[in-house]
Amino acid sequence: MYVILYGLAGCVMAMTFAYFNATITTLEKRYKIPTKTSGIISVGNDISTMLTAALLGYYAGNGHRPRWMGIVSHLGLLTIVAFCLLTSSLHFLYGAGEDALKLTREFGQVNETLARQEKDQKLCQSSPGGCVQEVGQWVPQVFLFVAQLISGVGQALFYTLGIAYMDDNGTKSKTPAMLSLSTFLRMLGPAIGYSLGALCLRLYIEPTLKPLIGREDPRWLGAWWLGWLVLAAITLIAAICLFMFPKELPSSRRRRLQVRHMERKMSLPLKERTFGDMMRTVRRLARNRVYVYNTAASILYFFGYMAYWIFTPKYIETQYRQSAATATMATGTVALGFSAAGVLISGYVISKYKPSARSMACWNAIVDFVTVAGILCYVAIGCEGSDRLNSLTTLSAGNSCSADCHCDYVHYAPVCSPENITFISACHAGCSERTKDALGRTIYTGCQCMGSSGLISDPETQFAVDGTCPVDCFNEFLAFLGVMCFLKLMGASSKSTNLLIALRCIPPEDKTFALGLGSMVASLLGFIPSPIFFGWLIDNYCLVWGKTCSSKGNCWLYDTASLRYALNLTAASFIFLGGFLNISVWYYAKNLKIFDEEESPKDSSKNKEVEMETLDCKS
Repeated sequence: MYVILYGLAGCVMAMTFAYFNATITTLEKRYKIPTKTSGIISVGNDISTMLTAALLGYYAGNGHRPRWMGIVSHLGLLTIVAFCLLTSSLHFLYGAGEDALKLTREFGQVNETLARQEKDQKLCQSSPGGCVQEVGQWVPQVFLFVAQLISGVGQALFYTLGIAYMDDNGTKSKTPAMLSLSTFLRMLGPAIGYSLGALCLRLYIEPTLKPLIGREDPRWLGAWWLGWLVLAAITLIAAICLFMFPKELPSSRRRRLQVRHMERKMSLPLKERTFGDMMRTVRRLARNRVYVYNTAASILYFFGYMAYWIFTPKYIETQYRQSAATATMATGTVALGFSAAGVLISGYVISKYKPSARSMACWNAIVDFVTVAGILCYVAIGCEGSDRLNSLTTLSAGNSCSADCHCDYVHYAPVCSPENITFISACHAGCSERTKDALGRTIYTGCQCMGSSGLISDPETQFAVDGTCPVDCFNEFLAFLGVMCFLKLMGASSKSTNLLIALRCIPPEDKTFALGLGSMVASLLGFIPSPIFFGWLIDNYCLVWGKTCSSKGNCWLYDTASLRYALNLTAASFIFLGGFLNISVWYYAKNLKIFDEEESPKDSSKNKEVEMETLDCKS
């Protein structure tokens, strides 16, 4: 029952973080946030986890774990409620935004003056200047970061003490099955969170208005704020059940009484937890080679694969020209289903065949190298039509046909030429007039930059249609999705083996602190710097920035070919190094014992006699 309830509570936590990742590209567009900044925002919860995990895990490790988890779960889940409400409040404070409202049918009907100004701005044959004024854009970024920061407070103690409590209150032979079941339940959270994100992003950011663009248009903004209200409502009921568990379960109490009885016979005093003792524990763990190499291998894997956990929807949108809803659904529901299957299969195999520590470390190394091979396949799975879109900057920059219009701060409003070439805007295509055809589509005419180097003089070919040119990358997207699902299956199969090695390579009295210390180090060296680094890397390949008067804003278009090589090869390098560290774990784990020997009936009767004797002494 504890395993199920603990897994469901973790599921609720995971839903919120998955939903944030699902909507991060929409937040970038709405509040003009560069990817590097969104990477910094996304690690706010890891920063608070890093600051609290080891310290709380050490001092609370000998306390009432379920009560601690109940308190922190209540606090943690309530801070996640605050996280949800604080994030959604941005929409109610700032609204849908003028860029989104301009793309609705009601905008032109309600405000004809602004609509006329928008027409002139797209053609932008006016005086220089006129940059986009964005007042207080740093405030939403601070809101989002603070919300992430407070959400990580309860997460640290929840996971650190929860796993240790589960391991302490069950036999070692059952730990793999319990870990797999709780992890499986927790992994339903991202699937549900991403599915909720896909559903909300299918709605326009202002659901009461009718948009003039489709969901595949890069300017589409979904109702990102709606899901936070749903998550805040269901998170309120998640923590109560953890208060109902005792300090320890009956079987664990029997084992503890046996240990205490032996300590009394040997006159071993109980140790108090002090800061000096904590530092001695750190030095003792630093000399544990299996613990150090296993932790380092995990950090390198996390550092490399973190880019896909956070930026996969963005990668699918930019590389394969899929809508935000489709990218989110593929990342969450489809791919995470394979992750859940990998956890269950590995839990069954470990419980049935009880592999040695060396076998588990060997499997972890194999998974790392297979992951590297799969990421190299990502490099090969590109879309030619998507890569061709980066040519629009060379076609529109420095051409004499558009040199007279001042377009430094033009809104990203792509148009498509008869040659199926996308231009940043009608301004960059050298267009001078805007009309509507019989179908109601916006047509720009007099476009002097049409054709090769703008040399075509036939007025009938000098027109452009509003929106990006159609690009068919669906087959490439399916190939990418197939490889991603396979890697999710393989990667999830190593979760239990990695955690079991971490649990068994340390003494029982150091278990809680070691988990907390490992979580802190992983946050410091992996979870925190990785999104910032890869966000910076992605920004380096931006071709079209949504400029404002004070900053570059968000990126509208990337050099997809260069980005595909740089992102995937960099991530693969870190995971490749982690595979060699797992080989080191394999070498030093030869004497590590993962499972207890089966208890014989004779030993069981002796244990019962010791228990009765201890209870008599106590009475």
